[in-house]
Amino acid sequence: MSKDGIIIVTGASRGVGRATALALVRDHGRNVLAVARDRNALYGLAQEARGGKGTLETLEVDIASAGADHVVSDAVGARRVQGLVNNAGLLLKRDLGHWSSEDMHRLYQVNVVAPLLLVQRLVDRLAGDPPGHVVNIGSMGGVQGSSKFPGLLGYSASKGALVTVTECLAEELKDRGVRANCLCLGAVDTEMLREAFPGYRAPVSAEDMGSFVARFVLEGANLFNGKVLQVATSTP
Repeated sequence: MSKDGIIIVTGASRGVGRATALALVRDHGRNVLAVARDRNALYGLAQEARGGKGTLETLEVDIASAGADHVVSDAVGARRVQGLVNNAGLLLKRDLGHWSSEDMHRLYQVNVVAPLLLVQRLVDRLAGDPPGHVVNIGSMGGVQGSSKFPGLLGYSASKGALVTVTECLAEELKDRGVRANCLCLGAVDTEMLREAFPGYRAPVSAEDMGSFVARFVLEGANLFNGKVLQVATSTP
């Protein structure tokens, strides 16, 4: 993949998204647009990325807010989008009997709708040769037949929907120079996982997973399209 253009990483303020953005800038010399809603965390990320082989821009926006896709599009401008890592995610934990329609709407807005709207808005700048690569960050909880855990029904269902969105995007865009894949992550040591499973220590660090995601967004489109790949040594 050429080093011209830009790679967008959402949910870049912490965890796997942050590590992915840093790996792209430091290790691969790429130009990254890091998107998140936490201004202070984005500032810290920009400071840490200074001196890397590539460049890092930040954009403060809640990816699930109305018009967020337009905000990202405006920040990109006419530049080619080589990759879009839809990493931003929401996890809610509820006992059965306590889920609300608002809970489900919030989960689907962040985990399913926002990624779709971003792809739609940016498809003209993703399209080309070499193909732009959409990488949706899913979860083992959204893989049919995988282990499921109490309290995560809504989260797992939304990540399952993201799997199907990915497969459909690959079909819709296969003739437009865009490829789409979904990485379903297992246990990674992030704040989100620790919130969901207090006391559990994941065997994979966010830095190691971010390094893998960075390589995949750069190279995965050469070998995969419409694929749902399980990236897990374990689940909690």
